[in-house]
Amino acid sequence: MPEGDTIHRAARTMHRALAGEIITAFRSRLDLDLEGARIDAVQARGKNLLVRLEDGRTLHTHMQMTGSWHLYRAGERWQKPRRQAVLVMETEPWIAVGFNIPVVELLDRERDSRTLRTLGPDLLDPDAALEDILPRLREVDPLPLGVALMRQSTVAGIGNVYKSEVCFIRRLDPFALVSVYDDEVLLGALGEARRLLRKNLRGPHRITTRSGNVPLWVYGRAGDACLVCETSIAMRRQGDMGRSTYYCPECQQTTGERVR
Repeated sequence: MPEGDTIHRAARTMHRALAGEIITAFRSRLDLDLEGARIDAVQARGKNLLVRLEDGRTLHTHMQMTGSWHLYRAGERWQKPRRQAVLVMETEPWIAVGFNIPVVELLDRERDSRTLRTLGPDLLDPDAALEDILPRLREVDPLPLGVALMRQSTVAGIGNVYKSEVCFIRRLDPFALVSVYDDEVLLGALGEARRLLRKNLRGPHRITTRSGNVPLWVYGRAGDACLVCETSIAMRRQGDMGRSTYYCPECQQTTGERVR
């Protein structure tokens, strides 16, 4: 599933190409008709991409594990098969194609979407204060930290990569309960996640959390030596969805209660 910075980059690119343009043709597997509507803005909220129309409606899409938006010029060859196109939105300068997008809904009002209505503060929103997110983390004290950081109703934008990397950088145990850590530690983790998201929002499409030939500290490196202590990096499944969590058993020890 894409991280929050990936969706924000996609929204920024689409906004530059499509804002102010009229949809001249629209094709969808769903019963939607947007032909003739003018695009007011394309924005991201956490991992949700929103195409806001001038008439007040919003096209909400969520990529999950499979989806992506592409921009093409008329006549340009598509990079994916046409059978995978869920949405095709044509304007005078560009064609926006949504491939394999599992969540698509056209909203008269954003609050009509339960996903958007319950979404936590977006770490890439400049108006989101970390101190306002902290009470949301305290509400899920009985959860493991790694699960809590990825719960989008608590804080939006953190995915598997940043969860693992933030916990390693701050030397936190992702399997320890949130309640093990004091407010200062949790604020530090949120601040680290925001720093990495902002850094990668500006940078190349490949996520990096460190300099050098190895771009990530622990994510995807199970069995490799820790870059700090040389202990083998481990991976365990975590949470109801069994998401992969990478960590160093030596650097990220805790004396608090853990969830196995």
